[in-house]
Amino acid sequence: MSHLDKQIILKNKEEGRILSGHPWVFSNEIRETKGSPLIGDIVELLSAGGKTLGVGFYNPHSLISVRLLSTAFEEIDADFFRKRLQQALGLRRKLYPSSNTFRLVFSESDFLPGLIVDKFNEFLSIQTFSFGMDARLQSICDILESLLQPKGIIERNESPLRELEKLPQRKGILRGEAGCTTIEDGGLRFSIDVLEGQKTAFFLDQRENRLAIRRFAPNSEVLDCFCNDGGFALHAAHAGAKSVLGIDVSADAVKRATANATLNQLTHVTFEQEDVFDSLKRLHAEGKTFDVVVLDPPSFTKSKKNVQSAKQGYRELHAGVYRIIREGGILLTASCSHHIESGVFLDIVDSMATKAGRRIQLLDWRGAAPDHPVLPAMPETRYLKFAVVRVL
Repeated sequence: MSHLDKQIILKNKEEGRILSGHPWVFSNEIRETKGSPLIGDIVELLSAGGKTLGVGFYNPHSLISVRLLSTAFEEIDADFFRKRLQQALGLRRKLYPSSNTFRLVFSESDFLPGLIVDKFNEFLSIQTFSFGMDARLQSICDILESLLQPKGIIERNESPLRELEKLPQRKGILRGEAGCTTIEDGGLRFSIDVLEGQKTAFFLDQRENRLAIRRFAPNSEVLDCFCNDGGFALHAAHAGAKSVLGIDVSADAVKRATANATLNQLTHVTFEQEDVFDSLKRLHAEGKTFDVVVLDPPSFTKSKKNVQSAKQGYRELHAGVYRIIREGGILLTASCSHHIESGVFLDIVDSMATKAGRRIQLLDWRGAAPDHPVLPAMPETRYLKFAVVRVL
């Protein structure tokens, strides 16, 4: 077998995690660099003993120095990316055969490190989080155009995570045009703006979890915290809730959620702009209580250094909810930070109930929708935790 002229050689006994299926090599695991690879180059990864472990993107300026594209020695060209994208598309068409909206590519989970592609009907929304993938963005767009003939491909590269790869933040139209489209989500319609909507325009990872509220919503008074575009709130209203209140700190989110309620002809749901932490205190002071509460906050931490403050945020939220949820009420609560591990999150949900003099029963425990597949050897891909608990 021949070798690439640009190689990364690991320190002794550092290949175990790679062999188990984790696709990242960290800078402190590298013993030697050969061939003077530049940022974004394709390199061959070798064990200390000289065994080929695969090929991947190189970034000497990132803590993640190598992101593996393949555990085999193969050429990384347009045909490679076409095959990977076809495989990803084939999976989504099996998962959602009647839907034109799904996450088409979920980065490392689809063996395309640093690439996110969301499909919203005739539009594609792209994010690139690795320098190597960003450098090949136009080639990726060429392939996506040939596979799907989209009306527009939009770049939503505004995440601060790009700074870790020395990439600038960008937003704009890569191909075709931008615009609004109305997607279907569990029988409901949501109008989204692919260029101006939050993140990639809509949170597809909760699409199946949103359906979980329907069994508890009939004849219930529902509170949806961090309601965003109104996903959980509108599903509750559609399922026959007596009343639904959605709260979000963003005025734009409240405007979008209100418009989506009108789009679906749902009248017994209202949305208010307020910080949820303040809302929980105010509702308690006013003596308001609810049968069903949704807690779906944004990520409280993007790094390990902020885990303690994130945990405190989750504690405060749950303490507030346990003061306003009725006996026998249902709490649907989520964490989307992979730095908050499942056991840690569930312990917060449970311990704060105990502290509030409440007991809980865990009825369901979920992750992201299956178009966000998990690599068992890579905990970072199992980022979403979603619990359904009964509060006594």
